[in-house]
Amino acid sequence: MIVCVAVVGHQNNPLYIQSFTDADDALKLHHIVHCSLDVIEERVNNPKKSGTTLNEAFLGLLYPTVYYKVYGYLTNTKVKFILVTTDLDVRDTDVRTFFRKFHAAYVDAVSNPFHVPGKKITSRTFAQTVSNIVGSYGLN
Repeated sequence: MIVCVAVVGHQNNPLYIQSFTDADDALKLHHIVHCSLDVIEERVNNPKKSGTTLNEAFLGLLYPTVYYKVYGYLTNTKVKFILVTTDLDVRDTDVRTFFRKFHAAYVDAVSNPFHVPGKKITSRTFAQTVSNIVGSYGLN
C-alpha cells in the first residue's frame, strides 16, 4: 500500500507531499521523507558506493524501516520523487513504472504557464492525477 508520495525541489524544499493514511501518520511520513533526502544526497555524491549510475533516474530502495519501505527517483533537474510504501515485497519494475507516471504528471503540472518554478504545487489536477496513479496500483 502506498502511504505517501512527495516531490522535493533541487534545494530540498518540499514542493508536494501527499499522504494516503490517517492524519496521525502524516507527521511521521513527513519525517521519513525528510530523512530520505540525506540518503539521496549520499547516493548522488558517492555513486561508486551506492552502485547506481548518474544517468539512472531510479534510485531504488533508499532505506527500509520497520513498517515502511522508501524509494527514490531523481530527475535531470535534481527534483526528487519519494515513495513510501508498507508493502514489503514490492517489485522494482512496479516502482519504476509508478515513478514514470508520477514524473509525467509532474511535468504536466509544472508546464502550466501559471505555475511558478520552485514553488509548491497547488494544482488540483495534479493532486487528482496522483491519486489516480496511486489508485491504479490498487495500493490505496
